[in-house]
Amino acid sequence: MVARGLLFVTLGVGVFASAVGVVAAKHEAREAFVTHQAVLAERDALNLDWTQLQIEQSTWATPARIETQAREELGMIQPDSDRIVVIGGSQWAP
Repeated sequence: MVARGLLFVTLGVGVFASAVGVVAAKHEAREAFVTHQAVLAERDALNLDWTQLQIEQSTWATPARIETQAREELGMIQPDSDRIVVIGGSQWAP
């Protein structure tokens, strides 16, 4: 009789411990899923920023914009044809 009671207590403790383990595992899985979703959202935001930066870089590097900046900010001008000197002549021709 005592052995049977001890068996039931042991099984009850085992079932309770198993239930606590299942709850803890589910909680950890949910936390991992939330963290995973947050990291994916951050990755998507960073990819969007990267794409926008690439577009901005290509916009800033257009020849027309560079020429405009050279004229407006640096005061550069296109030289007259009489001020252009070709060095090396035919040696530089392909």
